[in-house]
Amino acid sequence: MRVAEQASDRFEFTCCMQSAPSTLSQCNLGFGGTVMTAVEKRPEADQASPQAIRHVAFDSEFSGPLKGLRVIDLSRVLAGNMISLQLADYGADVIKVESPGTGDPLRAWLVEGHSLSWKVYGRNKKSLTLDLRTDAAREVLLELLATADVFLENYRPGTLEEMGLGPDVLMERNSDLIVVRVSGFGQTGPYRERPGFGTLVEAMSGFAYRNGFADREPVLPPIHMADMVTGLYGAMATLIAVRSREHGVCRGQIIDLSLLEPIFSILGPEAAWHRVTGKVRERVGSRSNTAAPRNVYRTRDGKWLAMSGSTQPLAARIFAAIGRADMIDDPRFATNEARLNHRDEIDEVIGGWIAARDRNECLAVFREAGATVAPVNDIGDIMRDAHFIEREILIETPDDDLGSLPVHNIVARLSKTPGGFTRPAPDLGEHNAEILESLGYTSEEIEALAEDGCL
Repeated sequence: MRVAEQASDRFEFTCCMQSAPSTLSQCNLGFGGTVMTAVEKRPEADQASPQAIRHVAFDSEFSGPLKGLRVIDLSRVLAGNMISLQLADYGADVIKVESPGTGDPLRAWLVEGHSLSWKVYGRNKKSLTLDLRTDAAREVLLELLATADVFLENYRPGTLEEMGLGPDVLMERNSDLIVVRVSGFGQTGPYRERPGFGTLVEAMSGFAYRNGFADREPVLPPIHMADMVTGLYGAMATLIAVRSREHGVCRGQIIDLSLLEPIFSILGPEAAWHRVTGKVRERVGSRSNTAAPRNVYRTRDGKWLAMSGSTQPLAARIFAAIGRADMIDDPRFATNEARLNHRDEIDEVIGGWIAARDRNECLAVFREAGATVAPVNDIGDIMRDAHFIEREILIETPDDDLGSLPVHNIVARLSKTPGGFTRPAPDLGEHNAEILESLGYTSEEIEALAEDGCL
């Protein structure tokens, strides 16, 4: 029987991680090497799991479905790292080529002295340092690319060619090479030579204009949204190219991937809507242009709930749950189109009902009614959430600096060919000798390259 099953009605047991939060009682029970703490139950909306976040060890012997796929990643910052992370998580041999001394700029994004972004996006990869301003280092890169399946770069268009490393040169040495070129605005078009950053395309794509409230400024996302979406598109495009090569459709090819187009694509029918109506859709905050009710509402205890009544049955359940079944057949609210035209009245009614009650009470009522409502979680809520813990959406991996690090798990759960954790994010140049020796360099030649400033 698990310890949690022995808990009394008043207390449950949770695992302390490296140090217990100040709200926990004195640790008083040891269990299997993990300190357990009796914690008085709190009426949380989503009760914390009695289990700890699972620790996952790195396994250097892991062999994933992409084993044998060698990826040379010359990109910097996020979009390229997101592409190569997706491939590395499923067993691809990803080699990050970085500048000596500084490495990927992600390494410099420090939080209390720790490169947390690098630790997350650099996992399962190797690191090779090369100063590509030197002829010897460029020759090493060409030799490495002759062994590769995929080459990933995100220089401004034309820069690679200026370095003598354009796709024509690379594919002459390796005609099977897939070259993934990430840039702000693409390899063609009037903006091709402009520097491209996620912030710029989040603005230019129309996303920021649609994000926020109508009476306030457009809002950029607080996360690296353009880079993340581009990374997912890039990983998919890479595997499409690999499959095409494997089936003899072609050999190597070039993938032209901008930051702008992926984030524009998530706006969906925005252009079609503009063509049909002749109008520009304005910001609506947390509301929706397509369905009502839809918003976030503050509860009496200062927390927030998100609600979506995007179909007729769902809207009816919400109205009934708050004691306003009369609204179901009211012509102002009886159809989605009518509700969209009366969003203010709907928000006043629902918001007033929610504001008079604590979050847990609201959630209990709505869940009993089968209404689609959820708490607005902060990261502290998430790290205590039973579903995140038991489904292992959040896991702990070993970390030399911090002991362990909570990170997102590998997302897609393949039943027969799952991903895995091979190694932590590498130190800068950690695999120089290993990689160069695999190319036939002797220890003396490697030392000479280092002395000449190539590594």
